Amino acid sequence: MSRLASRMGRLGTETAMAISVEASAHAAAGNRVFPFHLGDLNLPTPAPVREAARAALEAGHTGYCPAAGIPPLREALAADVGGARGLDYGANNVSIQPGGKPTIGKYIAAMMEHGETVLYPNPGYPIYESQIEFFGGVAHPYGYVDTKEGLRLDFDAVEAGIAAGARHLFYNNYNNPTGASSPSAEMERLAQLTVEHDLLLVSDEAYFDMLFDGDPRSIASLPGMRERTLILYTFSKKFAMTGWRLGGAIGPRWLTDEISRLNVNAESCTAHFVQHAGVAALGLPAGETDTIRDRLRARRDRLATLLNEIDGVVAHLPEAGFYFFPRVTELMARTGFDDAEAFRQAVLEATGVSFCCRYHFGRPLEGEREHYLRFAFSSISLADLEEGMTRLTEWANSR
Repeated sequence: MSRLASRMGRLGTETAMAISVEASAHAAAGNRVFPFHLGDLNLPTPAPVREAARAALEAGHTGYCPAAGIPPLREALAADVGGARGLDYGANNVSIQPGGKPTIGKYIAAMMEHGETVLYPNPGYPIYESQIEFFGGVAHPYGYVDTKEGLRLDFDAVEAGIAAGARHLFYNNYNNPTGASSPSAEMERLAQLTVEHDLLLVSDEAYFDMLFDGDPRSIASLPGMRERTLILYTFSKKFAMTGWRLGGAIGPRWLTDEISRLNVNAESCTAHFVQHAGVAALGLPAGETDTIRDRLRARRDRLATLLNEIDGVVAHLPEAGFYFFPRVTELMARTGFDDAEAFRQAVLEATGVSFCCRYHFGRPLEGEREHYLRFAFSSISLADLEEGMTRLTEWANSR
């Protein structure tokens, strides 16, 4: 007899994963699929990282290790994250995690009391909303305002959440799914609100190292923010290590110590030999990872052109990450659709082009009128990207 705990009714998921199942079934039926739906990478992990993992296995690094992570990796990650952000971090400021995602739930478990309000971006990574509600918090969304310069934080919604008693804030600059990034003034305003209202902030910096031009910005670097910010770090993006499951939580020691205490209760430790691969990754010369970013930049630039050439599509150029979040309200109306899911399924069936919709990234906000899609360009070759977009354009023009 199944007797699930009531909290399981509050647990969400990554509904975008269901698109992968559907796309695979479409391909298995003999159809061509153009995978714009999943933010995985079809690029190889650099050879020195793979070799370091093999060497660690041969050396016998297959048992338990410290719950907070092996000292060489904690030291290397502290130096890398701190150096890139102008902050002084040491090994004690780092708790190694089996991926980037665990930092979300462990922060909430450690810091959020039942019934507390947590601000989170929506559209945004759906695990924020899922974990807040699973642990009994009140998930208070804030969205974005679509401007000519790109998507900008909706500060009215942020301030409404603060007025409602929010104690915690999730912030994802270089955002998934929108590709939005904050200009300096916007980030400074958010930091000022965080300090003034004594909030704690989780800065999801999964795409910090995937900036295509210029220098990345971290809110943890701003005045008053270091001691109230927990940085979510992942090796998945910069080093093409999505399946290795390696990441870290970096912040004030009083907080990372508690995160590591949760490590003991959850997974004991992150895989030992994988951590040695992480040390090798952080020691790579810049050229090794520049190659990954350069190939992604070429895809980004081509996709920007092709999307914006479709009548009824407006796509802002993302500064970082893997995603476009085009507004397609006019395209859907022109092709006879008022439901994004029906539109998505029709496009897949007719063209093989597979993508996600806005609703895969949080419950739609009250008053939303525009339709958005998410196109990932991390798992598709440049040639397939062009062919898929040609098919989509031809289908749209034929309606």
